[in-house]
Amino acid sequence: MPEPLLSIRPSDIIDILVVAYLMYQVYLIIKGTVALNIIIAIISMFLLWKLVQVLKMEMMDAIMAQVFDLGAIALIILFQQEIRHFLVQVGTRNMNRYRSSLIRWFSSSDAPHKPQERISEIAEACSRMSADRSGALIVVARRNLLRMYAETGDEIRADISCRLIENIFFKNTPLHDGAMIIEKNKILAVRCILPLSENRDLPPSLGLRHRAALGITERTDAVSVVVSEETGKISVAVGGQLRQGISRNELIQFLEQELSPAR
Repeated sequence: MPEPLLSIRPSDIIDILVVAYLMYQVYLIIKGTVALNIIIAIISMFLLWKLVQVLKMEMMDAIMAQVFDLGAIALIILFQQEIRHFLVQVGTRNMNRYRSSLIRWFSSSDAPHKPQERISEIAEACSRMSADRSGALIVVARRNLLRMYAETGDEIRADISCRLIENIFFKNTPLHDGAMIIEKNKILAVRCILPLSENRDLPPSLGLRHRAALGITERTDAVSVVVSEETGKISVAVGGQLRQGISRNELIQFLEQELSPAR
């Protein structure tokens, strides 16, 4: 009996589903960024190379073959931020899955405040700065530590309090420019420089504070809170998504949800 021309094994179906899932995850990471345009350019060049091979243009074929031989190294260089973001997401999910209660106990044992008190202090400070239209950018670390970004500013390692946050972001103080990083119930550093979001679909009305708030949440699992200096509106960002114009109570609910030990 002749063998069938097309034989599909269960492993082939699993292979296709896994590849499709990985391609979808890559698309979610690069959607709205410059990387998507680079991917389209690479696909166009690959199709052009195949056309060159069909037309038997030997010189162009040799040149493009050399270009694609170095493609892996070029892709790593071009997509280093996206690759890092993908690895951070994978590591964060695994850490969240296997993190033990003992680790959670040690991470909060040096905290002078309960989580609810910390959230209340942050929300009260943002509410007052919103009324005074004082610009502010506060980043709260979760599982991913932000020491690399804290090193760009001034480390203070202070207890969280409404008055201290207000004083730091007061317009005439030398520490108001930049971001405040909170880690393990402490104000770790102020005047920090954060990476800006590469999302090209953001409205032009968003300033550098909002783009920095999005940028840090695109690269880590941190939570950002922004107070607009122009409008006084409070915004929050997590996972590269921005929510604008929330009230003090909504801010408290958001922080309680995102900073709960179960997440």
